[in-house]
Amino acid sequence: MNSDLIEVLSYLGYLIPALVVGAISYYFFKTHTAHLQRMQHYEIQSKIKKESIPQRLQAYERLVLFLERISPGSLIPRVKPYNDNKNDYENLLIQTIEQEFEHNLTQQIFVSDACWRAVKASKNATITLIRNISMKESIKDAHKLREEILSELLDKETPSQTGIAFLKNGVAQLLQ
Repeated sequence: MNSDLIEVLSYLGYLIPALVVGAISYYFFKTHTAHLQRMQHYEIQSKIKKESIPQRLQAYERLVLFLERISPGSLIPRVKPYNDNKNDYENLLIQTIEQEFEHNLTQQIFVSDACWRAVKASKNATITLIRNISMKESIKDAHKLREEILSELLDKETPSQTGIAFLKNGVAQLLQ
């Protein structure tokens, strides 16, 4: 019995260090594997970000161009009335804004939700501005409507300028 106990203790003497070495090896292997996975994930994310930034910047550029094109200061000279009816001209301006917007709908997948909401708000504010000015009783024809829209915005910031400022902040955050 005594010799059996010595033999068991002898095996335990060999087994315990082997278990400790095995546990330490397992811990280091698991830590190393997790580290490699994090590094691969970081490299993939870095590659995706590197490839997507040019597309996202192009989307911001296109949206800034859209806001510039619908700004009354550039829209009014570009879109001329085809008759003297102020309602026809109001509808033509709004239709032009909506068409420009439809051409840029796909850009929303490349910009943040907040930036897209700012673009839509700028578009809607511009349309509202045109409609409100058109409802004035002093406006009798399309030429008077053009003049009034332009004079209304001489001292004010246009909705497009507000939207562009928001997009610039979005680009700054993207590039950080």
